[in-house]
Amino acid sequence: MMDVVLWVVVAVALAVAEIFTATLFLLMFSAGALAAAAAAGLGAPVPLQAGVFVAVSALTLATVRPSLRRHLAKPGPVGMGVEAMQGAAAVVVEQVDVDSGMVKIDGELWQARSLEGSVTYPPGERVRIVEINAGTAVVWRDDLSGTTGLLP
Repeated sequence: MMDVVLWVVVAVALAVAEIFTATLFLLMFSAGALAAAAAAGLGAPVPLQAGVFVAVSALTLATVRPSLRRHLAKPGPVGMGVEAMQGAAAVVVEQVDVDSGMVKIDGELWQARSLEGSVTYPPGERVRIVEINAGTAVVWRDDLSGTTGLLP
């Protein structure tokens, strides 16, 4: 019974240490320690417990960790705030020039202005948001033939 407690303490310590490293490395050893605790709970001798610890740790390092890292590295489905709007598609609803205009971004109307002073966009023109500056969308003409549902 003492072996089980020892392995659980090791597993918890490794999991807590993982919080500070965030590498998903120590977490795999924590899983190995939990497996060794299970083996100890089933009455396995200490050498077998150590073997289970090594085997499960190696297996999770080789298989689970790469999969977790790929999953966690994927960008989220939706951005946040005005930064998420950069690069979004819009449709001009009121002529846009260097001083004023109106565009529709994802169903919402926004004040807009042209990125270049000499360029004017008529209503119906498709543009791309370069940035949001002081609540105004700065737009640029764009060939949007390859967009994926970004247009309003």
